[in-house]
Amino acid sequence: MTINKPYNLTMLADFYEFKMADGFLSCGMENRIACFDMFIRGIPDGGGFAIMAGLEQMVEHIKNLSFREDDIEFLRSKKIFSEEFLSFLKNFKCSCDIFAVPEGTPIFPYEPIITVKGPVIEAQFIETLILNTVNYQSLVATKANRIVRAADGKGVLAFGSHRAHGSEAALFGARASYIGGCMGSSCTLADSEYAVPSYGVMAHSWVQLFDSELEAFKVYARKYPDNCTLLVDTYSTLKSGIPNAIEAFNEILVPDGYRPKSIRIDSGDITYLSKKARRMLDDAGFPDCQIIASNSLDEYIIRDILIEGAKVDVFAVGDRLMTAQSDPIFSGVYKLSAIENDQGVIAPKIKLSENITKLNVPGQKKLWRLFDRESGKAIADVITLLEEEINDNDEYELFDPDHTWKRKIVSNFIARPLQKQIFNKGVCVYDSPSVKDIRAYCEEQTDTLWHETRRFENPHKYYVDFSQKLWDVRQELLNKYSR
Repeated sequence: MTINKPYNLTMLADFYEFKMADGFLSCGMENRIACFDMFIRGIPDGGGFAIMAGLEQMVEHIKNLSFREDDIEFLRSKKIFSEEFLSFLKNFKCSCDIFAVPEGTPIFPYEPIITVKGPVIEAQFIETLILNTVNYQSLVATKANRIVRAADGKGVLAFGSHRAHGSEAALFGARASYIGGCMGSSCTLADSEYAVPSYGVMAHSWVQLFDSELEAFKVYARKYPDNCTLLVDTYSTLKSGIPNAIEAFNEILVPDGYRPKSIRIDSGDITYLSKKARRMLDDAGFPDCQIIASNSLDEYIIRDILIEGAKVDVFAVGDRLMTAQSDPIFSGVYKLSAIENDQGVIAPKIKLSENITKLNVPGQKKLWRLFDRESGKAIADVITLLEEEINDNDEYELFDPDHTWKRKIVSNFIARPLQKQIFNKGVCVYDSPSVKDIRAYCEEQTDTLWHETRRFENPHKYYVDFSQKLWDVRQELLNKYSR
């Protein structure tokens, strides 16, 4: 089937969300106030933390929620929805209060990264939209952050647009990879829409289309003398590619006062070839010519070849970044945490399961991060009830909510609430920073984590603790519903 018109992302909702919404309306519950939390159950690749991303797109989707006549006609054609519900959709909009952790923030399992409070028919309906938007970008931002840290100060480019799972994945994956720390991407649209710096060099087809590799290099150098990067592995990196690149540099660039930007190696043993390439370029008088490496790279390969002494200045990472190939599912979920009872009081709700990992944290909550005043490092996160405050002028007792005998008194700390209000009764009250500013914030906040938390293998567990009052609420509900 060919789609001949722009589709309406309001219809992205899972079908059960429509059925539940009609059900809420039919039993008079459409205005019952409910609270939902988005949280993650785990961290990709067994890492110590994840990176929040995708909030700006989530905000734009929610601001533009509405149903077109053809959407409503489609739903009518399913012959299961009431006319009352279909009429309700004509004026549908989101009037919820929404709070979220800013993009670029390190996040951890089971803490509320997005909180939605409002009429249940609205708050439930936006579940898929929120998860679809935030899960993917957070997944890619997390992977990018791992790769950038593995590169240990070397540049990283996101080169996976042609391997991304669709056009939106290419665009938003490039945005998320930049937030995670990449210096730019190959996606021109991401540069146009979000000012993510775009980078690109020739493909092998450029070299193949000319009668000789040397001619291909000369033509390209003549066309782009102030930003000349040559792909040197089309035939033989050491026997022809680099020698021909050096000849083109000397014949075309040097006489006019230009210097080569870089060469790119896209196959073979990157460690060996980069060492040889570095020596050849240095001997030819081009120590300033950088070496870019690509070819199915990830954080583990990058780390290993740097340990082996690879002479690479920039890593171009493609499919394993944009698809997060090693662990391609972000575990964000959206669960009911509280609902207005018959007395008009917001009462906490809990979901029990045979699988303990599916428990949620009940109630209306506030998320805090505690920082050491002297080092600036993050000590722990604390989830409290909404009405609670953490006084950072006093001592505070932290305890593990699952192993309550593990306790620690902290002092000389700064307590910062992590969530910001995004919507107030459906009105957006948040201005998203530029992607450049989000990237800088992400780097700053990642640096507040101890090195042990940032390890790739067996990272130190960063504690997400409960206040005593929240722990008591959860225990009361566990005791009530587990009998």
